[in-house]
Amino acid sequence: MSELRIGAIAIGLIGGLALFLYGMEKMTDALKLIAGDRMKNLLARLTTNRFTGVLAGAAITATIQSSSVTTVLVVGFISAGLLSLSQSIGIIMGASIGTTVTAQIIAFDVTKYSLVVVALGFFMAFVPRSARAKRWGAMLMGLGLIFFGMELMKESTSPLRSFEPFIQLMQNMSNPLVGVLVSAAFTALVQSSSATTGVIIVLASQGFLSLEAGIALVLGANIGTCVTALLASIGKPREAVRAAAVHVLFNTAGVLIWIGFVDQLATFVRWVSPMADELTGVAALKADTPRQIANAHTTFNVANTVLFIGFTPVIARVVQWLIPDRRLGEEEPSLDRRYLDDILVHTPSLALDLVRMELARIGAAALRMVRDAIDPVLEGGERELQELQQLDDEVDRLHGALVTYLGRLSVESLTEPQSHLLSRYLGAANYFENIGDMIETNLVEAGRTRLESDLEISQSTREILRGLHEKVQWAVERATEAIASEDAELAREVIEAKPEINRLAAEAEAHLTGRLTAAAPHRLAAFRIETELVEALKRIYYFAKRVARLQVEEIAPYSRELPLESFTAEERDD
Repeated sequence: MSELRIGAIAIGLIGGLALFLYGMEKMTDALKLIAGDRMKNLLARLTTNRFTGVLAGAAITATIQSSSVTTVLVVGFISAGLLSLSQSIGIIMGASIGTTVTAQIIAFDVTKYSLVVVALGFFMAFVPRSARAKRWGAMLMGLGLIFFGMELMKESTSPLRSFEPFIQLMQNMSNPLVGVLVSAAFTALVQSSSATTGVIIVLASQGFLSLEAGIALVLGANIGTCVTALLASIGKPREAVRAAAVHVLFNTAGVLIWIGFVDQLATFVRWVSPMADELTGVAALKADTPRQIANAHTTFNVANTVLFIGFTPVIARVVQWLIPDRRLGEEEPSLDRRYLDDILVHTPSLALDLVRMELARIGAAALRMVRDAIDPVLEGGERELQELQQLDDEVDRLHGALVTYLGRLSVESLTEPQSHLLSRYLGAANYFENIGDMIETNLVEAGRTRLESDLEISQSTREILRGLHEKVQWAVERATEAIASEDAELAREVIEAKPEINRLAAEAEAHLTGRLTAAAPHRLAAFRIETELVEALKRIYYFAKRVARLQVEEIAPYSRELPLESFTAEERDD
């Protein structure tokens, strides 16, 4: 075979694989938009036990053809306290079953109709005005490109039937260990077990692979796809790492069990699969093996789930032992972002859930600043003030990451409710960042002025300012909980606290006015600092109240820069 011919075959095979992967990505993106909130609602309803969890994982993954998205959903539910690790294991097992639907679809010999499907999808995507029709059209175009990519791979590999080295290589695949290693490496490289399965079925349809060799390659693909899960968990919370570990343990244990029973699995699959009785030899191999490989893939994952579903508590304990919780007092490394997963940025209904969870982290960081602010400002030294100022760095990092993510999300196809929700979350993030900025500038500056002027705040003034501070801190905490849990009642508590805040502020101001006549040095300078503290605490409450209002009514977010002059008289009183 000439070098030019080998080059042409390689280009055809790589190009067909590229079209296959591109079609898979487009189909998955469209299906995620079509499914939308149904995935989240299905997962929420069907996770009462491990068995319904399997059904939920299989249904979601079969619908969207992406076990990665299912895993991200699982991590989000665990982080939110809606799922235990043991319950999530059933969902991950079900996701492995759901991925076999791809193999079942591509095992049908419909590649000759691929361009018809592409044309129909193009018409639906670009002619109708309906957004739903456009999404279905994009899904059909992706499916057509999958089939067209398979057709290109078939055509490019057909000359290899007479190439002896290649035939010898395929025969070596009958050794299960060789097949598993080759397939695992290829799957890890292309980051798609569906692509590996597609190539296996293409080779089988050309008569290059026996069923036993195809099964060995399918087993390897199940190990290779674990690399995707492991890479996706790098730098993520421990819930994500544990979910990836479950995936690795489940797939690897299943392969280790079945690798010694490839012949028996092949016999069972031949028995349950339809056969072309009128064909013999290579023709029968070409006709029957693709469907048998797809059935073997499904049988393998279903059998593993049945085998391991009873051991989910044991698997959960093993994973928690391998990846333990952080020890008491051990600080979690500060990350710019924890929940904002790029995998879901094209699925707005799910991405907005992750935004809400990240928003809770920004609120928690702002709350830490509020909680730690009063002592350094009233009586701390420069070191304490510097530490307080540095706390704002975390708020700024998280705010920047969230705004960037929302910017990417805003260019997706959003429904009107999703656009309003995005606007609310952006507003809340800005308000939390304003709280951090208030403390970093106004409060820290007031503390430094106290140090430079060598002023001492009286004990009575400290007590009355701490009373106002505690109520403001309570408001920030409740506002954070309200936006994180979507609890309108908590939000109303914050809004209805306005009279109490105003009363405490008025008492503080009256106390400070009465202190003007006290026989203390630098009384006027101290009065200015103390009144600035009262004003700053009132404004922090104002930002908390605005966050709470975003939960109970739809308000357009304002500009991040809010000079005092831009406030109404009522807002300044807040």
